[in-house]
Amino acid sequence: MQAIVLAEPGRFELIEQEPPPAPGPGEAQVRVHRIGVCGTDLHAFAGRQPFFTYPRILGHELGVEVVAVGAGTEVKVGEHCSVEPYLNDPNSRASRAGRPNCCENLRVMGVHVDGGMRPLINVPARKLHRSVKLSYDQLALVETLCIGAHGIERAGLRAGETILVAGAGPIGLGAIQFARAAGAKVAVMDMSAPRLAFVRERVGITDVVDAGAGEVEAQVRAAFGGELPSVVVDATGNKGSMERCFTLLAHGGRLVFLGLMTGALSFDDPNFHRRELTLLASRNALPGTFAEVIARIERGEIDTGPWITHRMKLAEVPGQFARVAAEPGLVKAMIAVTD
Repeated sequence: MQAIVLAEPGRFELIEQEPPPAPGPGEAQVRVHRIGVCGTDLHAFAGRQPFFTYPRILGHELGVEVVAVGAGTEVKVGEHCSVEPYLNDPNSRASRAGRPNCCENLRVMGVHVDGGMRPLINVPARKLHRSVKLSYDQLALVETLCIGAHGIERAGLRAGETILVAGAGPIGLGAIQFARAAGAKVAVMDMSAPRLAFVRERVGITDVVDAGAGEVEAQVRAAFGGELPSVVVDATGNKGSMERCFTLLAHGGRLVFLGLMTGALSFDDPNFHRRELTLLASRNALPGTFAEVIARIERGEIDTGPWITHRMKLAEVPGQFARVAAEPGLVKAMIAVTD
């Protein structure tokens, strides 16, 4: 079978691979139908993704169909699923504490091990989340939405609170969806005019902050009636943005880093202490979050309609990925493995 491998930064190759073996106990073999392109994939293509080695088969946002199962599995042949791509050690301390998303030995498909840019893969059956209603496109969006949902879970956001989401890419858009669902007042900050326009016109967020226009704190205060927000979620993975967010929080506020960057961050300690801020990291998502997100999409509470702005076929990735990645209006690209 054919697969797409990222051989080195900036270069994909089409390769031939043997199909996977029959699934073993606790495993399922799935046919990949859709692959969402994530910021992780874009960073890996650009050569600036942490914890990454080349060559690597990308693809961790997957809409799949079960085609074979091993012994001891609950999923059935023919079921349509989203894949939870976080391969954790169930015996690790974090996993035993109910935190498999940050397991000490975690391997993420498409990052630490090969992912889904190929027609067939074997996965642990416990990592499959079923739906009888969602399309393959929607199933491939679930993981991205879960990242945003987990960030809001980490923030402990309550109805009536105010939240600034920095970064209007796919992860930030997920956080926006769940912040609104929590009943918070939401403003969005970005440097990209097309993304801010998308947020206003397609997502319905009227309070936006242009991070490139200057007087950022004044813009943020204007969005919240003269006050700073109680929660800031940074989904940019940008050093400057992440460091600036310490200054955009109300006293007693909570800052959640959804974005990931290479290197060190710094902040002003007197400001941090004076405001008694809480700093939280958010990594991946929990299994229960996948079930919740799928149920919310099925009930129509989460609208996936605006998300997909670009499409490719799997065989087109080597020739088109760079162009799509550079599109200023890119929100989410979807790769079709099957028609």
